[in-house]
Amino acid sequence: MNQQHFERMKNGKGFVAALDQSGGSTPKALADYGIPEEAYENDTEMFDLVHAMRTRIITSPAFDASHILGAILFEQTMDREIEGMYTGDYLAEKKGIVPFLKVDKGLAEETNGVQLMKPIMDLETTLRRANERHIFGTKMRSVIKEAQPKGIKAVVDQQFAVAKRIIDAGLVPIIEPEVDIHNQEKEKSEALLKEEILFRLNALDQDDYVMLKLTIPNIPNTYQELIEHPNVVRVVALSGGYSREEANEKLKANDGLIASFSRALSQDLHADQTDDEFNAALQEAVQSIYDASVA
Repeated sequence: MNQQHFERMKNGKGFVAALDQSGGSTPKALADYGIPEEAYENDTEMFDLVHAMRTRIITSPAFDASHILGAILFEQTMDREIEGMYTGDYLAEKKGIVPFLKVDKGLAEETNGVQLMKPIMDLETTLRRANERHIFGTKMRSVIKEAQPKGIKAVVDQQFAVAKRIIDAGLVPIIEPEVDIHNQEKEKSEALLKEEILFRLNALDQDDYVMLKLTIPNIPNTYQELIEHPNVVRVVALSGGYSREEANEKLKANDGLIASFSRALSQDLHADQTDDEFNAALQEAVQSIYDASVA
């Protein structure tokens, strides 16, 4: 584990940028950016375009370590270069920002009110490459759509089982059991989720560290015990479909919870903006998310 990155993630002020849209969500991310599906003919062209978008974000002067602690990357982004450097190295060395990697392979079909992760068949190989690329940690997402105890337990059990393999590889896992903001029993789901996570955290070894990425709870400070747990480096919040303004307001009500926004970060960025327009829009987004995270 990179101790300098650990200290930054544990104690630094700022938020985590989520730039990890994968194959399934890439077309929508590009469309929101102003590049429709008819602008590319195949996956190769699509991923070239999304890397160009991410490169524009990362190299912007608005994307800096004074506001941003870390950035979550898609696997292809990790293996690509920015200005002649692998993306993780560029983030760490040129920007002072801690690199993370999305490692899940998407969601399985809904069962017991949840969507577990699909099997991650090549995890050890991916983790080995992540270490070679100087990645600090990983991220993996599940979704909770109903307050079914059996399903929520299955989500947390799976997440922590995979997290242990990631810890053993010397990386810090971001565990992301997202509670769908349209869940009709969101508060109950969040209460069940907290108890399951606490049970699993308390079973970790003293030197096993994780991060948590959670939906902003309906009841402020629901996750305070998780934030203060000795095995938790940081608890970050996903925007979950809320607008940036709404997500920021909800975030401010939760002590110690910081942002890890994706769409809420990039919602005002467009391919046809001039560099000055693009950088100004990104600066406004970064500043507002930072302010909400340190409030």
